[in-house]
Amino acid sequence: MEALRQDDPHRIGPYAVLARLRESASAVQYLAHETHPDASGTDADPAEPAGVHPDPVVVTTARPELAALPAFRRRFQAEARTAGLLAGDRDRPRSATPDDGADAEPPWTADTYVPALTLAEAIEIAGPLPERAVRVLGAGLAEALSQVHATGAVFQGLSPRTVLLAENGPRLTAFGPLGAAAAAEARPGGQLSVRLGYLTPEQVQGKEPGPASDLFVLGLLLAYAATGTTPLADGPAAEGADRIARTDPELGAVPEQLRGLVARCLAKDPADRPDAGAVAAELAPEKAVEPAEDGWLPEPLSAAISEQGLRVRELTDSCRPPGAPTDPPTGGAAPAADTGPSDSVPAGALPTDAGTADAVPADARPVDTGTAQLGNIARRIPTTDRPTTQLAVPQQLSGAPGACGTPAAASAPPVPSAPLPLPSQASPLAPSVSPMPPASPTPSASPASSATRVRGGVDRRSLFIGLAAGVAGLAIGGGGGFALASGDAAKDAPAPAPSRSVPTVAGLPPRPGWVYRHPADEPSPATAALWNDRLLVLTGESGASGIDLRTGRRVWTSPEAAKGYAALPADEDLCFVAAPTEFLWLSAKNGKVVHREEHAERLPGAADLAITEIVGSSGTVVWFTGSHKATVKAPPPKKGKKRGKDQQVVRSYLFAHDVARRTELWRVPVPTGRGPAAPAYRMIAVQENEVIMRQTPATLTPADLKAAKGKALFRSFDRKTGKQLWARAIGSVAPAGAATGDEQGLLYAAVGDALQAFETPAGKPRWTLNGADGAPYGAPVVSGTLLHITALNQEVGAVERATGRLRWRRSTEAVPGTAAPAVTLSTTGRTLLASDMSQVTAFAAQDGRRLWKFQDIGAQDPEGPTVTAPYRVLTTGRTAIVQRGRVFYAFPVA
Repeated sequence: MEALRQDDPHRIGPYAVLARLRESASAVQYLAHETHPDASGTDADPAEPAGVHPDPVVVTTARPELAALPAFRRRFQAEARTAGLLAGDRDRPRSATPDDGADAEPPWTADTYVPALTLAEAIEIAGPLPERAVRVLGAGLAEALSQVHATGAVFQGLSPRTVLLAENGPRLTAFGPLGAAAAAEARPGGQLSVRLGYLTPEQVQGKEPGPASDLFVLGLLLAYAATGTTPLADGPAAEGADRIARTDPELGAVPEQLRGLVARCLAKDPADRPDAGAVAAELAPEKAVEPAEDGWLPEPLSAAISEQGLRVRELTDSCRPPGAPTDPPTGGAAPAADTGPSDSVPAGALPTDAGTADAVPADARPVDTGTAQLGNIARRIPTTDRPTTQLAVPQQLSGAPGACGTPAAASAPPVPSAPLPLPSQASPLAPSVSPMPPASPTPSASPASSATRVRGGVDRRSLFIGLAAGVAGLAIGGGGGFALASGDAAKDAPAPAPSRSVPTVAGLPPRPGWVYRHPADEPSPATAALWNDRLLVLTGESGASGIDLRTGRRVWTSPEAAKGYAALPADEDLCFVAAPTEFLWLSAKNGKVVHREEHAERLPGAADLAITEIVGSSGTVVWFTGSHKATVKAPPPKKGKKRGKDQQVVRSYLFAHDVARRTELWRVPVPTGRGPAAPAYRMIAVQENEVIMRQTPATLTPADLKAAKGKALFRSFDRKTGKQLWARAIGSVAPAGAATGDEQGLLYAAVGDALQAFETPAGKPRWTLNGADGAPYGAPVVSGTLLHITALNQEVGAVERATGRLRWRRSTEAVPGTAAPAVTLSTTGRTLLASDMSQVTAFAAQDGRRLWKFQDIGAQDPEGPTVTAPYRVLTTGRTAIVQRGRVFYAFPVA
């Protein structure tokens, strides 16, 4: 749960919105309450006392980019009707689907809010469910499916994240493929493209899903609930469809009394699967015990659900007028809300999915398998222009909520004063994830939902229903997909970007979703990189590690990647790691080496080829330099003369390599310079037809050094062939002066205390921005029409790229040191993060509003070492990964 964002509605139909709960592939959910009288003209409930807020509700509304699609609105209505069918007239969720049109209000549904955990979250907290709990769960789901199938429809709404576990029985948050979609997007021509998280054998064969398809998925869920793993999920993703179509599931870990039923549900031939009614009867033949009467859930799950309800109650009670009753109406469910995984964990247990409010999918769970330039200290001390110098450790975040219905009203619930210990199910590879309750959920979270009771034969098993679109989380072999339009053609769609929150208290940092501490018995990571918004890949002396970006848990280690100095995505399955003697391609799933290329074999006759650094990368192409020693034979002697001695020389090359295709694109010889190794280049700009690099002065040849006349030397190479296009000094840029280029051929560089823009290759100045005396500029960052700047006096800002006009400039309020802060933009371009030796400061990128500051207090042990490492920042989705030494924080950012 998080504060409302600037573009979030404050009212939906008759409901006043209190907080943002989560975002799925197709919808956004809000915690809300109905006002009296409501603004839409609906009559207030006469039984409700004037001025008293009724119990909170979940309001699910369409994502704005999808809401205008007629196909989406029709699908949304259809799934709302399914929810009503299962709920009955008495408990039917309220909904509205206004007329189609670009300006129409997005469709929405609303229903009672009840504490619950997703099935995936429950497995992560307490491990596999007891057999009785699996029976209760399966009987309830099967009864719901039988009601849907009786109408001739197919449900297609089951996944570990759309199935909820509440104290009084299982519930659902999705009622069709739209609600359970793993991804949804608008396509040209008004199509709605939806990607599912499942495949069934008949879908692999290109057939339409039928009622039996729901039973296949139910079998997968029952096996997952009983064992914590998913049949047919293990193995390469590319072979997933073949496993589903042809491989028998491994069910040895399923309890014997359930194994036969699960096997029949997973039959390859739909005709061999039982119907939903038969499954319900076999799982719960007695139909005599209601789950809530004697506790159907293990104690850790019950405690987590109770804790979630208490925390949400604190928020909703703070929104009641003074003197208003805080107890729910007699006979009603206790008000509750989904506050993400952090609110779903009892004292003494760690939310394994902290940071994303998304339980780890079965195939990703681990149990299944000083970056600053040195310079002169500034002579000018910046003044404090806003009192936001409160620096906080995340565990100590506190703040009073604001008025109800405003963004501040959704301030995060209190954080426990002591760190929560790891749960017993934690992987041994994850010894250092701190339980920082996240301020924001992500698309696939649905730990709680509404409370509509299903009528019919499952009365005693009480399957509860709530319309709240969630993301299908059980990926089987890559999932299936379709596009909803007039023809409902089958298409795939990428997953939506995760959602993150923004801080709720001015000056204080948001609570990180997770904190990862690298094991103390291993060397600190030397480099950190992001893999496809899913992994944080750390490399260092002892090997590489993969950290799940959703949970902060280390999911694999790779000792074979020891001494790696760079990493980047190779494709959807592999991560590229550069090591001193070879390039490695690691499986992103388990860290195992899938492919390797030894440097000794890269050049014929160059077994000593040394590659020590990556110059730069763009997409899947990397550029690097390498060198080796070669023997130059002496020329034949003249008549009567002795033959001269052979000479050892160093030959150097610049390489371009496509790491996805594992193919060398080109290599060209370059001057070795004065050192015994390849020249050291730094990537300045990647343009459509060329790449521009700067060579460090220590590796220039004497001729180049003389020609540069004490200035920086820039080189341009053709992207397709590697041919050098030009090499020259630009303006008066010094060898150590900060420089950045853009795709339009402009170079932005520090010249003395000023920042100048130059045309390349001519070197003609475009504009000059003067700075403070003795405070040279650091490396700027290009973003759209703006250039974000940084200087040694700890000031950051933004200028217009075309004109150099200053838009804003602010101080980080840090004590000036020996380097300008490093600036990093969030992937949306809305947040600027400035990091230095002492802190990280976040600004609104457009206007420079200071948002928050963060400072790690270092080792708490009085005898512990002093942490001197600088802060470094990486951004992915709506998350900023902040590193200081061996500790990593995942902060939500806009």
